[in-house]
Amino acid sequence: MANPTGETKTYRPGNAWTLSWPLGTHVESTVDTLLYNYQRQFVTALTSDAYATTGQFSGPGINMIYFQRENPSSFFFNDALGHWIPTFNRQKFYNMYIPFTQLSYNWGFGTENRTDHLKATFAGNVNRKIGIGAWVDYPYTKGSYENQAAKELAFGFNGYYAGDRYEMQAFYNHWNHLNKESGGITDDLYIKNPAELQGGVNDIEPKSIPTRLQNAHNRVIGGELYMSHAYKLGFWRDITQETDTVKREEFVASTKFVYSFDWKEGHHFFINDGTADGFWENTYFDPSKTEDDAFYWSVANTLGVEMIEGFQKWARFGLSAYVTYEVDRYRYNSLGIDEYEGTLPELSRTRNRLWAGGRIEKTRGSIVRYSADAKFGVAGEAAGEIDVRGKIETRFRLGKDTVRISANGFFKNLEPNYMLKHYVGNHFIWNNDFGKTRSFRAEGTLYIPWSRTTLHVGVENIQNQVYFNASSLPEQYGGNIQIFSAAIDQKLRFGIWNWNNTVTYQATSDKDIMPMPALAVYSNMFLEFKAFRHLTVQVGVDCNWYSKYKSYDWQPATMAFHSQGSDAVDIGNFVFSDVYLTARLYKVRFFLMCSNLSQGWFDKNYFSLPHYPLDPRQFRLGLSIDFAN
Repeated sequence: MANPTGETKTYRPGNAWTLSWPLGTHVESTVDTLLYNYQRQFVTALTSDAYATTGQFSGPGINMIYFQRENPSSFFFNDALGHWIPTFNRQKFYNMYIPFTQLSYNWGFGTENRTDHLKATFAGNVNRKIGIGAWVDYPYTKGSYENQAAKELAFGFNGYYAGDRYEMQAFYNHWNHLNKESGGITDDLYIKNPAELQGGVNDIEPKSIPTRLQNAHNRVIGGELYMSHAYKLGFWRDITQETDTVKREEFVASTKFVYSFDWKEGHHFFINDGTADGFWENTYFDPSKTEDDAFYWSVANTLGVEMIEGFQKWARFGLSAYVTYEVDRYRYNSLGIDEYEGTLPELSRTRNRLWAGGRIEKTRGSIVRYSADAKFGVAGEAAGEIDVRGKIETRFRLGKDTVRISANGFFKNLEPNYMLKHYVGNHFIWNNDFGKTRSFRAEGTLYIPWSRTTLHVGVENIQNQVYFNASSLPEQYGGNIQIFSAAIDQKLRFGIWNWNNTVTYQATSDKDIMPMPALAVYSNMFLEFKAFRHLTVQVGVDCNWYSKYKSYDWQPATMAFHSQGSDAVDIGNFVFSDVYLTARLYKVRFFLMCSNLSQGWFDKNYFSLPHYPLDPRQFRLGLSIDFAN
């Protein structure tokens, strides 16, 4: 950066962090400026190496790589949109030495199937202690097929104060997501063999393919306000050096008292204005129209105390304890419910729950770092709950590089989601008395830097799993389900030639309740080089494939992924490939790609859910600019 005198001044790059629940401890994160796979975020099918989706950009989906799934939300309807909805764990704070604004815009060619994605992020510091930020995200698509349009407007604000004794962190996020529900296409032959349905004509316009639903919509609205306040006790330490002309001191915190507040709300609205012959087995209230509403809010207050790691030589770890009190409320309403003469479960419930927990962690040190959390339900419907988790990481020198080995795991004994036990809608009503779900997981990761190899192994046992059966109703399986996974990520580079591969193997003891592809492969081969001195270019082709399996099906009325049942359809065993060019010039990134390049080359069975085909071949562009203000 040049000043009026012509001299160049260099600023240090900023840093980012997320928060750990509930005390708001910092977790190191990154600023999104990477070039590699920048284009992948604009392809729904590549959200993960095996992703089950209704097809449209920003639409519902579920990660079929089991150990990569996020924890379920208290408001069940958020889960299917989890990739698009902001969450506590993904909320970032920034410490920037100069204000930072990142503006990104991606778009897909086409008039009837246009897709756009606008995103902006701002972060800046008022001074060394105060930082503020804001963001907005607007994905929009008309969909490649009929009745597939989707859009979302999400935004948020955040800020922090980091003083010697007092700290504050806060954020507010809001989202409003709307998508049409097609119910899937009426006949898979429109994709697999259209000539059979069109008297020998093989070409078909995707928008002309009929769908099972025409006037159905899902809207999910929500928000979260979180803030944490901390007051630190400690002492002043003399850090004066021999060369200093004045005395210098720094404040060393030994104990921290924390109060955190977390407010969340959710509203789900499902409407169907048209006919849906045979799509739903039951209709309880109004046979001509469906308007289902579900409401949720919660307020959680936490008080905690923490002994801070490293304030003395003997304090080699941090230790904290806390109590959390939460009150939440669920409420259901449907058009025509007042005229219903049958018996209904409770339409609203307010719950009060209390937990006590603690945490021990060691975040410093070059050899071993670890953390362990334990939370126990004390009162209310949380009584008897157990949530214990931990991780450990060690690093050691081997030759000229540092090998990293990490392990993590958890044991949980938790009440199933309230909405899985009680629900009322026009097409689905349930009132269940489920027991607690117990799960144990252990994972390990090995990273070898000189070979650029990452190995991951995981195993989990679940008892009393709650799932959606073939009738799209929650059911609890009283036995045990085991899941095993092993994955390798291998990066190869010779000069400008790069070949990155990820192979994941998964096995489940019950493929009906917990379906997943046994094998998933992602491969990316590209050339990376400099052009015109300052232009970094990556040009290549990537491919995604996973083995055939009997996947989940999708129920629009409850936004649930459920088992298919006896007449299950096989999904998978097709290649989804893209050819792309990505580049970066100073603070500007851009890409040009053709997605689903291999459409119809090897197999036309490119469905990720039964009757939901993926986007056909399409050209896409993207641009991202980082402004240093």
